[in-house]
Formats: sequence, C-alpha cells, structure tokens
Amino acid sequence: MTPLPIAVAPQAPATASAFTQRFSSTPRGARLARRLALHQLDAWGVPHGTTASDTVAVLVAELAANAVTHGRVPGRDFELVVRLTGRTLRIEVSDARGERRPPAGGVTEPAPLAEEGRGLLLVGALADRWEVLDRARVGKTVVAELDLPL
Repeated sequence: MTPLPIAVAPQAPATASAFTQRFSSTPRGARLARRLALHQLDAWGVPHGTTASDTVAVLVAELAANAVTHGRVPGRDFELVVRLTGRTLRIEVSDARGERRPPAGGVTEPAPLAEEGRGLLLVGALADRWEVLDRARVGKTVVAELDLPL
C-alpha cells in the first residue's frame, strides 16, 4: 500500500540567521571574532569589501577590543553574537565584567592626547543604534545594530 501524498503549504524562506561563538579574552580572540563575523556575513550575502561589511568590521573590532581590554576577567571568555533579521544586523559582545560601563549620559569625547576612549565614539557614529545591557548571569552585553541597505 502506498502512502497518500501529504500536501505541504509553501513556506517563506527563513529571514533570521544567527552566529554565536565564544573567544578567548585576548587580542588574538578579538581578531578572530572580527574575521569570523565577516566570513559569516559573506555567507549571508553581505560580501567582503562592501560598505556594510567594512562597517561591521569596525564595530566588531571595537566591541571585541573593549571586551578584551576593559571587560576581561581571567579565565573567562567573551561572546560574540551576530544576528541578521530581515535587513537589520545586530552585533552583541558580552563580557564577564559588569562594573566597567559607559557613563549613563553617553560617551564623552576623550582629551585630545588621551590614548583610549574613542572606541565607543566610533560605535556610536557607525551604528544606527547601540546600548549596554546587563547579562543574565554576570557581566554586560554591548549591542550595536546596523540597518543594511536593500
């Protein structure tokens, strides 16, 4: 006896994709996070060398560098999550240190000769939206969103 064919309703293609990875809290881990994020974007149809890809490279590099430099807790990794939902790309970088946060009123411009303090200014200039969130267990997550062109 042959089974009856089952009618399957056509489904729209998935419009959400996610990439999640933990990295060592080292400069090498930060570089690897940037490279893998760009590789994943290319797989999702955002080619290397485009304005969107270059912008994501700077955003991931800055957020990962901040996690390694300011959010490092010995023996703890940082986590990168990149989500593509429709035309919105969301980058989340989580670290284990919650007490080092940008000031509540936003990031202030550093002194002209200061050696640090410009990373989140770049994030604010490049991202369409960004914020700092508490993590469920410990630490914080810095989120940056980018609206991709059609």
